[in-house]
Amino acid sequence: SIAARLVGMHPQSLRLYERIGLIRPARAGNKRLYSRSDIERLLRIQHLTQDMGVNLAGVEVVFDLLDKMETLRHELLIQMEELESDFRRQLDEARKER
Repeated sequence: SIAARLVGMHPQSLRLYERIGLIRPARAGNKRLYSRSDIERLLRIQHLTQDMGVNLAGVEVVFDLLDKMETLRHELLIQMEELESDFRRQLDEARKER
């Protein structure tokens, strides 16, 4: 109920969001423990549903796309680091040959 009050939602809404997989709070026995990221996610759900008119199925799609974008961003950063490392190695080799 504390998390529900923090985000201005009914506790039943939080249980629904958990049941359909939009949030996954930690558990301590039968108590749900909401992290800061859980609260932020609840606020995003609230914004999408109340301010933007997105239904819960749409929220799932939005979150799935955001997760995929984050995965791709991470993979791109790794590839950029590898390319930079290769470039520096080739540059060092070229300097040594001179």
